[in-house]
Amino acid sequence: MPVELENLIHAHLQAGDLKLSAAESCTGGLVSHRITNVAGSSAYFPGGIVAYSYEAKVRLLGVSWDTLNAHGAVSEATVLEMARGALKLFDADIAVSISGIAGPGGGMPEKPVGTTWLGLSTSNGEWARHFLWDGDREQNKHRSSEAALQFVLDYLEGKLK
Repeated sequence: MPVELENLIHAHLQAGDLKLSAAESCTGGLVSHRITNVAGSSAYFPGGIVAYSYEAKVRLLGVSWDTLNAHGAVSEATVLEMARGALKLFDADIAVSISGIAGPGGGMPEKPVGTTWLGLSTSNGEWARHFLWDGDREQNKHRSSEAALQFVLDYLEGKLK
């Protein structure tokens, strides 16, 4: 049985005495769910926010209306602002954010169903990743959560520059 990403993250966060938070949209709390499935996660996971609407992104995470109006919720600019907001809100060392179009509707020619952006914010820098999933809604949400956890692990393993 393969070691799940959340267990690898657990080991790194505990060893480094680091705190992780999450800001989720299309995954609806799935990343937070997976992190908190690991016993002892309360030591390093102060919390996560599901900010599905524009209003929630602005009010809870401090995302700028200008960013949302110029780039939309599913964009590099928005996920970076979401991650910054979660980092600050939870006084964390690392924050991961996810925004995407899980489907089956909501896609547009420039942002088809499956378009997903991830953001990662730390005191050492910020990064974003873009994906285009081709599954159904549940598959797209799972793939996004998997990619978000891998993003965190890549940072913890020193693979982001």
